[in-house]
Amino acid sequence: MNHHDDNNETVTPLPRIGDPAPKFEAISTHGPVKSDDYLGKWLILFSHPADFTPVCTTEFIAFQKIQNDLKALNCELLGLSIDSLFSHIAWVRNIEAHFNEKIGFPVIADINSEVAKAYGMIMPGDGDTSTSRCVFIIDDAQIIRAMIYYPLTTGRNTDEIVRVLNALQSARANEVGTPANWQPGDNLILYPPYTQEQAEERVNDKTVRCRDWYFCETGPADSDLQ
Repeated sequence: MNHHDDNNETVTPLPRIGDPAPKFEAISTHGPVKSDDYLGKWLILFSHPADFTPVCTTEFIAFQKIQNDLKALNCELLGLSIDSLFSHIAWVRNIEAHFNEKIGFPVIADINSEVAKAYGMIMPGDGDTSTSRCVFIIDDAQIIRAMIYYPLTTGRNTDEIVRVLNALQSARANEVGTPANWQPGDNLILYPPYTQEQAEERVNDKTVRCRDWYFCETGPADSDLQ
């Protein structure tokens, strides 16, 4: 629900992980787009502060380089800022001309900030209507699964975004968790047992690797971990 501050300005609360992704309809460099276009696919929706800025330019090139990796994971890429459609078109053409990188994903022209406000991409109290460097990873049922925010000074690590997407998909497919610094192919973490009986069964399960009853990984038991 929305609430009002002392200036009677409507403030939209940030969406949370596990919430349905806010619906939207918008214009983009690829024509009209709406959230329902992505139903059945994962989506990475990211915002950038402004067109024709150097850090954002490096980010767009980096996002373009992972687009095929994302498509292989049934995931689409969608950019956004409050710049005009014509600015977006001119900028992506400029990137192709000067950096030899053709931007293949759509970029929303969110002139009225409607999408940005729904997703909490504009930081309240900054006195600046530019969108922050936000990344939303939305699953194929249009549920928000991850949110990452960066300061204006810091460009994003797109390899990490692909890693998080892989981790989310692997965790869901196997009903497990992923440890720190996990990469595809690494062991996964089993959820801990919730009863003494389950704990006893877990430590005697030779199909998993356990350091103790609460810490077990996928993969066959290894003498080094027993």
